[in-house]
Amino acid sequence: MQPPTYKVAAAHVAPVFLDRDATLDKTCALIREAARHGAQLIVFPETYIPAFPLWCALQAPIENHALFCRLAGGSLRVDGPEIGKIADAARRSGIFVSLGFNEVSPVSDGCLWNANLLLNDRGDILCHHRKLVPTFYEKLVWAPGDGSGLQVCQTRLGRVGMLICGENTNPLARFALLAQGEQIHLSTYPPLWPTRDPANGGNYDLKQAILIRAGNHSFEGKVFNVVASGFLDDAAREQLGRLTPEAGRILDGSPRGISVVMGPEGTPVSPILQDEEGLLYAQIDLSQTVAPKQIHDVVGGYNRFDIFKLSVDRSRRPPLNIEADDPRLESPDAEPSDEDRS
Repeated sequence: MQPPTYKVAAAHVAPVFLDRDATLDKTCALIREAARHGAQLIVFPETYIPAFPLWCALQAPIENHALFCRLAGGSLRVDGPEIGKIADAARRSGIFVSLGFNEVSPVSDGCLWNANLLLNDRGDILCHHRKLVPTFYEKLVWAPGDGSGLQVCQTRLGRVGMLICGENTNPLARFALLAQGEQIHLSTYPPLWPTRDPANGGNYDLKQAILIRAGNHSFEGKVFNVVASGFLDDAAREQLGRLTPEAGRILDGSPRGISVVMGPEGTPVSPILQDEEGLLYAQIDLSQTVAPKQIHDVVGGYNRFDIFKLSVDRSRRPPLNIEADDPRLESPDAEPSDEDRS
């Protein structure tokens, strides 16, 4: 069978800051736009709905309760009507959708996960991934995820896997996907990620970090890598810039994320979007992933599975496991056992 060739879209876009419903409308409009331009897959940034919590880098935790409550109030449940609306847009447009969002626990209004869904062109959920470990100040917002989403989905586009931001630095998480035959990797990032006051230098260069990570994974696995970073628009910059006297300066001086598509040799096959909002398109030809594996195939002949072994627990971790009831208690007319009589 001839490997598929198709167009993808990386959404280098901003949410309507902390406005869930308006961002949902924008998301559906972008899905339709990508489909009109012939894209078979659109990838949205990390926690696109309703926002990435940049405020955690700008002021002390004791000042952020109101923002956390707004974020929690705009977060989604996987079985909620908002995801249903996205699924309907995917189905109507006939396009695959990778959606980054803040997920709220069904049993705790204050427990949030950094989550990502992959939906197919019928609106079915193929993979539900929660970020394994929140990074640095993200721990103030999100709970750790589990391994349930470390799976590669077989689709008409090929075998698709996804990781969120810093997870793309974890060699075991990346290998877990490559070892399942991943051909298209989806990477999502925030609009920027301040780690130091820019006035003092040494701030985290998000663009360079993304290029290293995305190129490395593509080169090691001989896969295409669709990278979607968020975009900080003027409205969000204005709101966040008022938090402290220095907040605006820190935002303006922190390196922005980029959106790009990497080819299986670890180099870009698209332009790089950074300073303007929009959809980035690129062509994917999965036949290009075959020949490079003659040289290095880390999930095939270029490995030693007799030496190295990796096991992954993909079970969900619910807060409560209820043991099965004694079936004898289900019927008041059940005859007592000999043990009960004694």
